[in-house]
Amino acid sequence: MEAKSVDTIPVGDNWQYEPKWDGFRCLAFRNGAGISLQSKAGQPLGRYFPDIIEALLRLPAKKFVVDGELVIEVDRRLSFDELQFRLHPAESRVQKLAAAHPATLILFDLLVNETGMSLVNMPFSERRRTLEKFAKQNLKRDRTIRLSPATTSLAQANRWLAKVGGNLDGIIAKRLDASYASGERTAMVKVKNIRTADCVVGGFRYASGAKVIGSLLLGLYDEAGLLHHVGFTSAFKTSDRRALTKKFEALRKPPGFTGNAPGGRSRWSTERTGEWEPVEPKIVVEVTYDHFTGGRFRHGTKIVRWRSDKVPRQCTLDQVAHREGRAIALL
Repeated sequence: MEAKSVDTIPVGDNWQYEPKWDGFRCLAFRNGAGISLQSKAGQPLGRYFPDIIEALLRLPAKKFVVDGELVIEVDRRLSFDELQFRLHPAESRVQKLAAAHPATLILFDLLVNETGMSLVNMPFSERRRTLEKFAKQNLKRDRTIRLSPATTSLAQANRWLAKVGGNLDGIIAKRLDASYASGERTAMVKVKNIRTADCVVGGFRYASGAKVIGSLLLGLYDEAGLLHHVGFTSAFKTSDRRALTKKFEALRKPPGFTGNAPGGRSRWSTERTGEWEPVEPKIVVEVTYDHFTGGRFRHGTKIVRWRSDKVPRQCTLDQVAHREGRAIALL
């Protein structure tokens, strides 16, 4: 189940609030001695998180499916970089990273219980009660698997939102009467203090007078599967430009954008508007922005992080459509 981005915390008796953790979304499946971890994009994660596999095998329950967030704590802060480091092809490297900085799986939903019964059609309020019972019976000794806190208090949700940054990425609000709608954004919303969007890199421009990257061109997919150019980012270190140039020159391939492409006349056009290099849409980057209007980011965006855990086709216009034409200040 996915979350729709909104600007304010929803209010009412039918909502539960939870912290939005800064990590990798993860489904964990157990059937006896068999354990598998799966990303939101459906990719296997088990080989990258052997410490979580071992922790799940230690639980008394022999059968379950849980939904949660993989996080890694470093110096009392959650580190997204450490999660990215785990996505390494060498098993020895993964084992070394796991020993240095063990991961944690924070649970927030139970989809199949210990008897093998599916709970996805139950209201979330019932699934939460069942999850809390599951946690009480199974998570007593092992802090590697933890239960995410939750509240129906708006005041508490606002206190969490005020602490966004570091460990918290925002607030999640879930409808208590809703079933688990896989792949949909109908019963769960997310609120962030900083406005972000996951974008696909569809091209780049060289810096003026140099054969190094000056900016990356960002795209979002529409419902028809067309990739539209929505803006750019040039907020990376000078020391990183040569490595980025090598990386994206290796991906150079037309068309880059299959919908609206750079080069059209608009209020943002410059004499260099038509000068760009298309690349295969394989790389996802999360960016912050302050204003989305006219089908694109009003100003240049700032890179938050590279998202190797995201599938490019997950980067859609619905992330920003509800903010079209509204001025949103970066907080």
